[in-house]
Amino acid sequence: MTLRSIFILSFLWGSIAIPSVSQAAEPFLEKTVLFEELSNGFTLYRIPGIVVTAKGSVLVYCEARKFSGADRGEIEIHLRRSTDGGRTFSPAKQVAHLGPRLARNPHMSDEKKGKDMGGPDEQTVNNPVAIATREGVVHLLYCVEYMRCFYLRSEDDGIHWTKPIEITSTFENFRNELDWQVIATGPGHAMEMENGRLCVPFWMATYDSEASLRKAVGVIFSDDAGETWQRGEIAIPGAGEPNIVPLADGRALITARNTNPRDRRLVSYSPDGASGWSKPAFAEDLLEPGCMAGIIAHPGNSTLSGPLVLFSNPHTTARAHSARRDVTIKLSRDGGMTWPVKKILQSGPSGYSDLAVLPDGTVLCFYESGTDKPVVIRKRDWAYANLTLARFNLEWIVR
Repeated sequence: MTLRSIFILSFLWGSIAIPSVSQAAEPFLEKTVLFEELSNGFTLYRIPGIVVTAKGSVLVYCEARKFSGADRGEIEIHLRRSTDGGRTFSPAKQVAHLGPRLARNPHMSDEKKGKDMGGPDEQTVNNPVAIATREGVVHLLYCVEYMRCFYLRSEDDGIHWTKPIEITSTFENFRNELDWQVIATGPGHAMEMENGRLCVPFWMATYDSEASLRKAVGVIFSDDAGETWQRGEIAIPGAGEPNIVPLADGRALITARNTNPRDRRLVSYSPDGASGWSKPAFAEDLLEPGCMAGIIAHPGNSTLSGPLVLFSNPHTTARAHSARRDVTIKLSRDGGMTWPVKKILQSGPSGYSDLAVLPDGTVLCFYESGTDKPVVIRKRDWAYANLTLARFNLEWIVR
């Protein structure tokens, strides 16, 4: 039978597989700046997050800092949307907390007290975290003033969003273990377990020097598609800015930023994404510069069989904010136990990052970068000039 005949029969019957030759794809890497400092009336854009919806739309979101680059002040949550795999995006729009303004958090670290964190009428809307579910609903959580948490959702692929509902009471249930003065979801994205459970990692802290536990990473979860939220267990004491990923064996892996002088990321495993966390351990392959990181599961492809876990963060142990650089992609084939493969994504100044995967296996990394032509000329390295989206395949990582 000729190849032409096979094509004709395939068209008529729809049941004949056309022979193909398996060939590894060529590696590729593409980068696009999506947010730039001193643009659209905002001083700085920071804290990237990204998800891919069930329909394949890409949603990127961040903190839009109005008057300064500080962690507190007049801050909004902005989102851009792509329907062509992250090649082009809609204009940015504010998506969180459009209602009444809330009072400022009176609690602040001594380090931040010495800085300009905005006036009494400014409002910090911070740490957006999204979950894109298999059924198509996109859930979004965020905090206001690092002390109140809200939840909303989109049922049309991130175009429209419901009115936010406050869920701070869920976090109140942790006070017996840590009488927190600040809470913050994520940052980055959260996850859906195989059974539909939604798991959102967060960190909480108190500035009371006499407290037995001053900082910790925990999880809140929902077993009814976001209608109600419950507290999980503290996963990693003494840590912050966690990220979480479901593993192929049904467990969940959480990793967290920390201040331990070993300069390695802390990790813990849970059988259900919320409780039974293993004793935290240091991941020797994951350097820790005191910075947010990204993590995502990947099914693998013909070049590199899965399941895989990908991780992103600055590959350095220098902890000064001005020293954040060399955002690197790392790959694990054993559920995060080891990370033998790494590839620098952004040489030079670069910071916070988050990861997602398109339906065709293309990897997306949304990250802070500072090596493009800066709007402001500074005397030190600056990792926060842009929020950049990188598109690449597994072949780029391993070659």
